[in-house]
Amino acid sequence: MAKRPTIADLAAEAGVSVATVDRVLNGRLPVREETARRVYEAANAIGYHAAGLIRHRLQQDLPHYHLGFILQRPDQPFYQAFARELKNAVENAQGFRGTAHIDHFAMRTPAEIAAKLHEVAARCRAVAMVSVDHPTITAAVADLKERGIPVFSLLSDFASGVRESYIGLDNRKVGRTAAWMIAKAAKRPGKVAIFVGSHRFHGHELREIGFRTFFREHAPEFEVIDTLVNLDDHHIAQEASFDLLQRYPDLAGLYLAGGGMEGAIAALREEGIARASRLVTVCNEITPDSRAALAECVITLVIATPLERLSRELVTQMGRAIETGGADTPGQIFLPFDMHISETI
Repeated sequence: MAKRPTIADLAAEAGVSVATVDRVLNGRLPVREETARRVYEAANAIGYHAAGLIRHRLQQDLPHYHLGFILQRPDQPFYQAFARELKNAVENAQGFRGTAHIDHFAMRTPAEIAAKLHEVAARCRAVAMVSVDHPTITAAVADLKERGIPVFSLLSDFASGVRESYIGLDNRKVGRTAAWMIAKAAKRPGKVAIFVGSHRFHGHELREIGFRTFFREHAPEFEVIDTLVNLDDHHIAQEASFDLLQRYPDLAGLYLAGGGMEGAIAALREEGIARASRLVTVCNEITPDSRAALAECVITLVIATPLERLSRELVTQMGRAIETGGADTPGQIFLPFDMHISETI
């Protein structure tokens, strides 16, 4: 049976004296926050039994903020994983104690989204949301800004110039990367298709722009057909994918710029591995479905959002906005995206 870590083990792991660890545990004398946090991280690393107590000591004198998060479809593994990372980031926030309030909703009208935003803001000091871009939502964000409640846009920008900051990927680069992969990996030039969830999603629109621009500039021998809208619904994506495969036998590439990839993956599986392997398919976000499809060579590339890093950065920015009153100029934070192929999963 493994030996239970002692206070001496904890001190050695943290690189401090036993007396310092004792002060952190018992709060007898002040300890620098940086030192106390190092002791806490060491306690977690070695499984020290009082790690929870150390965390409590770290947080007892810190301000407490309620943070709101409004995500899309609760049934999608991507948003379930996102919610877990957000909760973890709030629990481990530095400089304040936080409570995460996470709401999920399927795509709704702009008026319903604005109402949900006001509802969440009524109990939170700052809100971050995944949403389409619409004047009704911009007006709601402006109203909250006037009331001192900063709103952050996630994954896809909205209320530009009014919201506190956008945090996510550079979606134009994401679209260009998807096009690059198709142009480089396709066995021969042909038609190329792109699905977006909605043109109201600013991020989807930018991915489409980047996608088309790359082919126009660097691979004009490919023909990008009219953009298809699937409302991020896998049933619509599946039927539309079947139709594409039947209508365009020379289809060389397919890019799913939004949600609903599960439907396209199902359609490609039904077509058979021979047809799927001839088609270069790119989608966004690692989920159980996209991971399995990569392993089966049904899809070629997954471009993924680093959810842990995004969540940590977001929570830091939310705390900063609460404490400083927000930035004078709305900003944007682009995170590097991850790329997965069959050999990296």
